[in-house]
Amino acid sequence: MNAHVDDGGHEEAGHPERPDRLTATMAGVKDLHLDDDLSFVAPYTATRAELLRVHDGSYLDELGTFCYEGGGNIDEDTYATYDSWSIAQYAAGAGIAVINELRHHDDAVGFIAARPPGHHALRDRAMGFCLLNNVAVAAAALTAEGERVAIVDWDVHHGNGTQAIFWNDPNVLYVSTHQWPLYPGSGGAREIGGVDALGQTVNIPLPPGATGDVLRSGFDDIAAPILEAFRPTWVLVSAGFDAHRDDGIADLAFSSGDFAHLATTVASFAPPSRMALFLEGGYNLAALRNSVGATLASLLGREYQSESSTNGGAGAEFIQRAQSERDIALKMAYDVKAAEGDS
Repeated sequence: MNAHVDDGGHEEAGHPERPDRLTATMAGVKDLHLDDDLSFVAPYTATRAELLRVHDGSYLDELGTFCYEGGGNIDEDTYATYDSWSIAQYAAGAGIAVINELRHHDDAVGFIAARPPGHHALRDRAMGFCLLNNVAVAAAALTAEGERVAIVDWDVHHGNGTQAIFWNDPNVLYVSTHQWPLYPGSGGAREIGGVDALGQTVNIPLPPGATGDVLRSGFDDIAAPILEAFRPTWVLVSAGFDAHRDDGIADLAFSSGDFAHLATTVASFAPPSRMALFLEGGYNLAALRNSVGATLASLLGREYQSESSTNGGAGAEFIQRAQSERDIALKMAYDVKAAEGDS
């Protein structure tokens, strides 16, 4: 299932978050030659009620007004144009549309090719190229129906907005692999979730130069047992491809083959037809195209000439340190909770 949102009016000249990203993304989809196996989902505008599950009403009003008055720079990274409000609502609604379509299939994968991206957007603030938190809107729609949702975020940047929105939600597990230190400065291993969701925020920070073997080790050793215990009924992926070694926005050293390998691992925790990927970052167009193709091919069992997985980079000690710091934070949090319960 593919939702492709036409981003017609959301563009600032020279900005890395540009319409060409969707052209490259859809080229990666077309490279698979899916023909009749590819279904396009009709565009859907997220309703105000759906947005209010994750965003403050005052923020929605301010953003809409800002766009209708012509837009401009929101911060040094983030901009909006006259059309951005309507486009952002489509991007936020696309995940819900794909999820509703997946319910009618026994063996399908959803892919939301939309911009602007979303995982940095907070309840009351746009940041990091993001206006509305697309994956959070979809996850909140699912939890409102009683589902248990795992969000896996493999963008090179930590999804601070998604983490903050679901920090204390026991029905959402948030797992992020990301370069550390890097924008936006959050995502340390000791960030583990609120009192009602202890342990359900899982951060796996990676150093500059980390390769796919470090990524796999971190995911297998830290995230996989937690995902297995959580038993999600849906798995949503914030699929950023800016951790690719050719993407100049950061300094991880992954290949398209690394994304493909991680995708198949993540898919093993999703029930059939209950996995959807949301496009986040990815700014080198050739790397983005190849990474999208390799990732979807791995999930659909298609032949694809992807790059080999990478090995030998920095960061093995980071995984051990992250696990240790996470264990310490959990022990301290549970000790505090137990003491408060005794008082």
